Amino acid sequence: MPASRLSLVIPAYNEAAVIRQAVAEAETALGRLFEDYEVIVVDDGSCDGTADLVAGLLPAATHTRLIRHGVNRGYGAALRTGFEAARGPLVAFTDADCQFDLADLGPMADLAAEYPVVVGYRVDRKDPWRRRFLSRGYNLLARTLCGTGVRDVDCALKVFRREVLADLLPDSRGFFVNTEMLTRARLRGYAVTEVPVTHRPRLGGESKVSLREVPRTFRTLVGFWWREVVTGRRPEPVTLIQTRVATSPIPSASPRQASAPPLSSAPAPQAGPRGRRRATA
Repeated sequence: MPASRLSLVIPAYNEAAVIRQAVAEAETALGRLFEDYEVIVVDDGSCDGTADLVAGLLPAATHTRLIRHGVNRGYGAALRTGFEAARGPLVAFTDADCQFDLADLGPMADLAAEYPVVVGYRVDRKDPWRRRFLSRGYNLLARTLCGTGVRDVDCALKVFRREVLADLLPDSRGFFVNTEMLTRARLRGYAVTEVPVTHRPRLGGESKVSLREVPRTFRTLVGFWWREVVTGRRPEPVTLIQTRVATSPIPSASPRQASAPPLSSAPAPQAGPRGRRRATA
């Protein structure tokens, strides 16, 4: 049985084509897996009516909350807003494009009882070949320069223990956010487990990651590497475990309202358990 409570953060920018399904899938999947849960949609200054569509869903989607940015601040900023608003002892995030099967959050939450950071990697990835090619190169750079240790750093299905997340909150406003958080996890010595997750084609709308992001993200990566890795805190050994899991639905239970203090007031976290490290592909 997974942890009884989980908060799921969904950043959304101009996702009117898919946001209804994203909220419906989140409410259904989490209702089957957790006793208490919340879905936090962070509208990042959309101009296509995304926020209004979510607001219209709230009377029926009783576990969903909507947070709005008045202007577009960036993917990383939207994630941080959602993380700081989350109330559950486990905090997960996914994208609004419905490319992930949220049933995978069940076994990932199970693993979070032992590992403070649980990272998915996309099996049989459904993105276009050019994006897969660029992603492979970027992951190699991130592992080499920052020691992220995972094969798919930007996979948008991750689960964090709340007290650890308080120590990893991102400063990046853009798509570098995943590399930043996983590098910080390594620098602080938190154990990370990596698991395969299902990946699906985008159901509608357009990806917000374009070729223009490549040089910008590369500059951010090099600057972060120099500032945080080379001249910053000396890294502690990180535990990376690659795990294969099977997903099985859990009958729904009556939800209860959860509350917790803000992440900024969380107690200082302790490093998770250590285990055998395995090389990544």
